[in-house]
Amino acid sequence: MKLKEIEILSQDNPKFPSLLKEISSSPKKIYILGELPDDGLIKIAIVGTRKATVDGRLIAKQFAQSLSRTGAIIVSGLAMGIDTAAHEGAVAVNGQTIAVLGNGINEIYPRQNENLAKKILVSNGAIISEYPPKSPSLPHQFLERNRIVSGLCIATIVIEAPERSGALVTARLAAEQGREVFVVPGPINHPNYRGSHQLIRDGARLITSVEDVLEDLNLEPLNPKSNPPAGGQNLKLQNIKDKNQLLIYKTIQEVGQPLNIDKIIKLTKLEPQTVNQSLALLIIQDLIKETERGYII
Repeated sequence: MKLKEIEILSQDNPKFPSLLKEISSSPKKIYILGELPDDGLIKIAIVGTRKATVDGRLIAKQFAQSLSRTGAIIVSGLAMGIDTAAHEGAVAVNGQTIAVLGNGINEIYPRQNENLAKKILVSNGAIISEYPPKSPSLPHQFLERNRIVSGLCIATIVIEAPERSGALVTARLAAEQGREVFVVPGPINHPNYRGSHQLIRDGARLITSVEDVLEDLNLEPLNPKSNPPAGGQNLKLQNIKDKNQLLIYKTIQEVGQPLNIDKIIKLTKLEPQTVNQSLALLIIQDLIKETERGYII
């Protein structure tokens, strides 16, 4: 990253994020690559473990995509696992996302996410840090930056937080800052959800869909993107190369109403494992959506 691209904002600058200025331990200044989204736009954090499961990463990506489509800004820490999936979900639908680093922003950490960082900037997002350029990555700084992740946002969503997870720190900081904390539940015996379930016992809100988030925050969709023209469906069909995915897509399209997985298996006569894998890939490609009533185009 080129140092000349870095902008420095102090608290007395009108561009300094207003929500971040409200917290008790607000940084005196922040260093920025890219452009901070409009201060009036809703910002929601998505955080979780670095050692995320495939399902956890998929959930994070889906939530980020759906929230981005409402006009919300996704905030996370650019770490591997849930953070990465959240940022990827936002940029996949041309949404804006903010990555908060625990080191100087002249170097992206972890290195594996350098390409993702570039995509964030291309999508008019921002990479920020309270640490001056060339500051090394020190363990305590990643915990300190969590207050900025939550401080920028009206709410934090936790996906897969084991015991002693950094995501638990972010959630508790969010609660202390007077912000909402939402938690996606998981299997009761899975270690990745032990911290998540404790947060729910402690009073965090259990959610299973983006609609839950919008409802609990009393939000209407912001700047919803218009529906694609009818011809767009044909373009989508041309982009599906796998025969099983194509069959599932056409089945949902022809029925014209939400289908649950059992109905899809029955209509397509495909193996359950094949249907599960194909649905996951179709969702990642933003070709279908999962709702509480079933899968839709």
